[in-house]
Amino acid sequence: MREFARQHPVWSGIAIVVALFVIWAIFAPWPEGFEAIFGRKRVFLNAVFSGITLGALYFLVASGFTLIFGLMHNVNLAHGSLYLLGGYLGYEFAEWTGYWLLSFVLVFIVVGCVGMAMQVLVFRRLEGQELRQTLVTIGISVVAADLMLWAWGGSSYQVMSPDWLRGPMELPLIAGYGRDGELVYLRYPKVRIAILFAAIVIGIGIWMALNRTRIGMIIRAGVDDRDILGAMGIPISRVFLGVFAFGAGLAGIAGVVGGTFQSIAPGEDTRFLMASLVVVIVGGMGSLQGAAIGAVLIGLAEQLGSVYMPTYAVVLTFLIMAAVLAFRPQGLMGRRG
Repeated sequence: MREFARQHPVWSGIAIVVALFVIWAIFAPWPEGFEAIFGRKRVFLNAVFSGITLGALYFLVASGFTLIFGLMHNVNLAHGSLYLLGGYLGYEFAEWTGYWLLSFVLVFIVVGCVGMAMQVLVFRRLEGQELRQTLVTIGISVVAADLMLWAWGGSSYQVMSPDWLRGPMELPLIAGYGRDGELVYLRYPKVRIAILFAAIVIGIGIWMALNRTRIGMIIRAGVDDRDILGAMGIPISRVFLGVFAFGAGLAGIAGVVGGTFQSIAPGEDTRFLMASLVVVIVGGMGSLQGAAIGAVLIGLAEQLGSVYMPTYAVVLTFLIMAAVLAFRPQGLMGRRG
């Protein structure tokens, strides 16, 4: 980012001004003239928090995708199918056991095992053959979509959150003034706040594991020079198998999250695969920090666009991607090849 600031000082200055304006718009009370132009502040805050929580969901999906695609160079276009499978299984486990949190553990294990099977049966046989990996995983995603349609039908499902996460909570953010002139604070669903904090904890945990542990050092070394690491006696194939399983498990967890505050239905696999691709392109291949930044940017663009310019909301996402590709082709946090 420092390199980008040195090369593009004007755009960096514009970005800083926009960020400061957004911070002011979130925390400061709006004057009446400002509300006349941009509408009620409550609507703005809800759109911002909806964008951030949607970005947290995109991050959970894209973090697994960037681990598999960015670090291991495995082109898994069936990643969206893992998300959808996780959502369906999360719904079944939550209904069967009655425990919402337990469904995350069970889904992570089951979908992680599916990922291990894919790595052994598909990617290990097609190592370094990106085109074949692409075609095979597209076929897997089509077959998986039909199988899930046969098993769960065309209806949409929602995973019910526990009672202690239902309802809104009051946040220390001014949403406006009441009729008596008193300040009114924003109320937002508890489950979305909990999911946002969980995504932050997971992201920090993954970053710490990759950058502060021996297994993370092995993974990064295996990406840079797999042959040398194998010559040292380290079973890099097993390490990559574990990474693939972990990335698939994250996609399954994201499916449970998506089924909790949105819904699970046919077609969601394609939607979240496309979102993962956009997030990874914007953030940078193999960068968790980039995936987090890209996920928040795309989530905010979708939600703010749907409120203030609904006709062009979809276009905003691709404008962001086009701008990043134009000024920083490797992504915001990616390394130059």
